[in-house]
Amino acid sequence: MNRRDWIRTMGGAGLALGLPAVTSRVFALPAQADAKFLLVFLRGGYDAANVLVPAGSDFYYASRPNIAIRRPVPPNAAPDPAAALALTGQGADGWALHPALGETMLPLWQRQQLAFVPFAGTDDMSRSHFETQDGIEAGLDAHAGGVPRGSGFLNRLAQAMGGQAAPVAFTDGLPMVLSGGVNVPNVSLKGTGRTPFDERQTKLLAGMYAGTRFESLIAEGFDLRQTVAEQAEAMRLHETAMKAGDDSAAGRMQEMQAASRRALSARGFEQEARRMAGLMRDKFNVGFIDVGGWDTHVNQGGAQGQLANLLDNLGRGLAAFAAEIGPAWRDTTVVVISEFGRTFRENGTRGTDHGHGTVYWVAGGNVRGGRVVGEQVAVAPSTLNQDRDYPVRNDYRAVLGGVFRRLYGLDDGRLARVFPGSRARDIGLV
Repeated sequence: MNRRDWIRTMGGAGLALGLPAVTSRVFALPAQADAKFLLVFLRGGYDAANVLVPAGSDFYYASRPNIAIRRPVPPNAAPDPAAALALTGQGADGWALHPALGETMLPLWQRQQLAFVPFAGTDDMSRSHFETQDGIEAGLDAHAGGVPRGSGFLNRLAQAMGGQAAPVAFTDGLPMVLSGGVNVPNVSLKGTGRTPFDERQTKLLAGMYAGTRFESLIAEGFDLRQTVAEQAEAMRLHETAMKAGDDSAAGRMQEMQAASRRALSARGFEQEARRMAGLMRDKFNVGFIDVGGWDTHVNQGGAQGQLANLLDNLGRGLAAFAAEIGPAWRDTTVVVISEFGRTFRENGTRGTDHGHGTVYWVAGGNVRGGRVVGEQVAVAPSTLNQDRDYPVRNDYRAVLGGVFRRLYGLDDGRLARVFPGSRARDIGLV
């Protein structure tokens, strides 16, 4: 079998054998040498207003008669499992958390390892899943005259980091955000625990590259796949039990497959997050994962229901990631984003439609958490974008640029390669 046939076979077998870039360490990053960064992309546009709840806004409750989260209970009152969890006080500008995240994300907030950035997003007003997702992953101005397909901002970050970057995509295929000049491996977390090649096939493929500059890279690729397979097998029984317990929620989760772009489902995300943490702890320092199913047009629910189930699974996954990565958590930053938020008012089918501004989550052992940060406005009819959704006051490129500056000590020149035409803004997240 010739090399071309083997490559075709690799694709058919689902082996994402990305070859790490052959680069030299052209400079040493002056900031955290052990820093790890994970970007979590919620595909479908999640309803941020029911996650970081503007509990002090009467307008919020008037706009959502069926799906609003109840106000937090006063101090010393009997607990209410359907009430939002107070974060920043009970006043008119108070924020609260969806109760589905009480067991998982609230402890991070209380340990000051979780922050929220409301009124965040892009200047893209298309409200199209695909256009906005592509625009975010490219990391370019939405009005720059089209979205180039050859380069994503995390790939450019890896280039700016020089030889110290070890990026990975935890996806079936290489996402646009990691496409570009640096060769990046992608590792699907949906595997069965079986390696795609037996020992004879592995030796044959390795022999074809013996003595070439790709020999060690091929070996690294097989080692990575073997590690993933071993982790999957070790967790197989536990994962099966988890999925069996989640069957009742499956009928309520109306995933929009097109918007999710084959992203991992939130259901069972906890087990995948543990595998992901093990790989980032031992092998990688820049990662990407996308989670689908957030397009909640119909029967979104409030404290319980479709969105609550998604949030519960997402929260458990993020908490599992933090636990599994161990001591490396103190040098880890996790940012959760979505292509846009949703309409502030609920629609006629007790859901929400495509919106604009959203809320970003920033978690990690090095995060200055326990705060809601960034430019904010009062939640009122007069402040809505086009009288329908959150405005964007915190541009995602500026916010992420500020995080990258703090994590890696990147100067203006290198940040300009990551986000051309954008000025990094440090809002004190790390």
